[in-house]
Amino acid sequence: MRGFVRWVVRIVVAMVLVVAVALVVVYWRSNALLAQRIDVNEAPLPIPADAAAIARGEHLAVTRGCAECHGTDFGGKIVVDALPVGHIFGPNITRGKGGLRADFSAVDWERAIRHGLGAGGRMLRIMPSRDFAALADADTADMVAYLQQLPPVDRDLGEVTVGAIPRLQMLLDQVPLADARMIDHRAAHAPAMPVSVSADFGAYVAHTCSGCHGEHFSGGRIPGLPPSFPAAANITPSGIGKWTKVDFYTALREGKRPDGTAIDPFMPWATFKQMSDTELDAVWMFLQALPPRESGTR
Repeated sequence: MRGFVRWVVRIVVAMVLVVAVALVVVYWRSNALLAQRIDVNEAPLPIPADAAAIARGEHLAVTRGCAECHGTDFGGKIVVDALPVGHIFGPNITRGKGGLRADFSAVDWERAIRHGLGAGGRMLRIMPSRDFAALADADTADMVAYLQQLPPVDRDLGEVTVGAIPRLQMLLDQVPLADARMIDHRAAHAPAMPVSVSADFGAYVAHTCSGCHGEHFSGGRIPGLPPSFPAAANITPSGIGKWTKVDFYTALREGKRPDGTAIDPFMPWATFKQMSDTELDAVWMFLQALPPRESGTR
């Protein structure tokens, strides 16, 4: 009996050592990747100050989901707080206590939004900059014009910490953790994007949706999130091919599927319902033109 107990103890100790070594390797390797710096040399954008530009910037910040992570007052919001995943939140991006430093400039805003970079080329963690990397200069400038004049909010959420699970997923190329690693920082940006009911403008607007629905819009489990979070739907013709335009509007404006069932509030339809009819018409046109894909193939 004692021999059996010693054997079990040795197995448990060996397993603990293996897990400990694995964690050390995961943290060491992921820290090395996340510590990389990226230099971006772009001409500063001229930031407008007129009311129309600020209003356009507010519309973009709201409808492109910034408040989903940073909170409706942009003072920061916890997204996930679970030990294996980490303490992950959208930081306070106002000038209040716990928010942006006093000298945070328009250049800093642009690099954070479109490049996922912080001071000195540091890669921002969990900032979904791939969703905004193709944002046109005019729209970026309007968004910055709005964000720069946000009223200060005093809220300090501490430091973002990333747990072992997303770090391992990053090493397996399942989750980037830092979108800056996946962005072509030399790609040219369009000066402006004409607003029209067209598939091209729909693709431009829907680029924000790819963060959850995948680059091919076929949905599935969202990498990096706990299993308790719902999977994103397939919004290619394979998934919503039987929907009508009215069904699409009902889903985005009322949060209801064609059969009347409620869409999980994790899907930020309450944010997207604030898009204009032109934007929604264009997105509908773009989605209808997508090639059908099997659900869950991202």
